[in-house]
Amino acid sequence: MFSDASRTLSRIEHLSTHPQNYLPPKSLERHVVITRRVFGDGVVFDVSPHPQSSEAPAVSAGVRAGTRRAVYLHGGCYCFEITTFHWRLIAQLVRDSGVSITVPIVPLAPRGTASVVVQGVADLTESLIADVGASNVSVIGDSSGGGMALATAMMIRRRSGAQLHSTVLIAPWLDVSGTDPMLKKIAPTDPWLAVPGTHAAGALYRAELEESDWRVSPLFGDFDGLGAITLVSGTRDIVYADALRMVPKAREAGVAVDWVVGEGMVHVYPLLPIAEAVPAREAIVRAIA
Repeated sequence: MFSDASRTLSRIEHLSTHPQNYLPPKSLERHVVITRRVFGDGVVFDVSPHPQSSEAPAVSAGVRAGTRRAVYLHGGCYCFEITTFHWRLIAQLVRDSGVSITVPIVPLAPRGTASVVVQGVADLTESLIADVGASNVSVIGDSSGGGMALATAMMIRRRSGAQLHSTVLIAPWLDVSGTDPMLKKIAPTDPWLAVPGTHAAGALYRAELEESDWRVSPLFGDFDGLGAITLVSGTRDIVYADALRMVPKAREAGVAVDWVVGEGMVHVYPLLPIAEAVPAREAIVRAIA
């Protein structure tokens, strides 16, 4: 689908009249507590550890149980809905870390655009900060949600100077322009994504903003003053090109970056039920807990 922009746009158009289901699978409620609420104009799900769970979560020493919070922003080229794979990962992170995770169902492009969506997610994240403090709040995002997560951290830093506990980026899409020369080297090995379709989807999300605007392509944003970043990348993934540029830029700005590289791994591989994803998921748990 992504190898041809017209196919991608056709699929997006179809989904505008046949929306995907965003509800979490009922089966997850055996392991975590899921509640639904309204925030602003949107729906938000809060996923929390089950009070009867006997598993010992990995909360850091000196942190009161139940204090840590995180916001999870799902991928899907800004145009496709959250999936069962996302919900299963979120539930596992909650169980393994003891951290409650808030999941906004953000409006999809072309209805939801960067100038509005990033501000809304920042508002939601700041509502958690008001409850437990910035040092106890993380943002997590995969793919396009990773770009949104980094942009959110930058917006919060711009607004208040607050530094989040951690920003976790799973195969983040950080530059929607599709112009990085490395893409030509990586694209032939990527079995999932391709530049023509992703670029077309990114154009719907950026709307009136330039491709280089940090709300759209946070790779071009200011990293000064951001908290620690955990980055997970697979090398058979076109957005690995973004990671290669982001890491030195963030470190030069004094940001601590824990970079987990999955050699030969595909896009958002921590969401997949494969053994190679285990170390990446463990790194995410350490980052948020």
